[in-house]
Amino acid sequence: MFKAKYITLMFAVVVLAMGAMMSAAQAEGTQKGSASNAKWKDECGACHFAFPPRFLPAESWRTIMAGLNKHFGSNAGLDAATASEITAFLEKNASTKKHEVLAKPLLRITETPWFKSEHREVAARDWKNPKVKSPANCGACHTKADSGDFNEDNVKIPR
Repeated sequence: MFKAKYITLMFAVVVLAMGAMMSAAQAEGTQKGSASNAKWKDECGACHFAFPPRFLPAESWRTIMAGLNKHFGSNAGLDAATASEITAFLEKNASTKKHEVLAKPLLRITETPWFKSEHREVAARDWKNPKVKSPANCGACHTKADSGDFNEDNVKIPR
């Protein structure tokens, strides 16, 4: 009887630990694979890397989508139906990690504590490399970024 209870308890601990690790990976943006939406990929990816929704909370995506006419200095306005579809996609797949409540939502993934922590060892000269250009150019170093894989095993900083 003791052995059966012990095995059941160990199984429960393993299941809970696996669930916690999977949730943490998704919240932190390290989970392989990525949610996809054709309009999001086409519209957002036409000008820059289509950032995975899991990198920001829903509030940040709503704010970004509401300000497309002044999107980081450019007019990225969309028709209402397309904007609505992309907004719904971003909200549905947004980070569920608890974020610090700020006066304004973070609009740049590069300003999130997670991003800063993950990239703290990247030298300033690497960000300035013409092949990298900026921290927002994920695909410059993350060789599988287009498939949503940001595993550090697949990082190659251009020289």
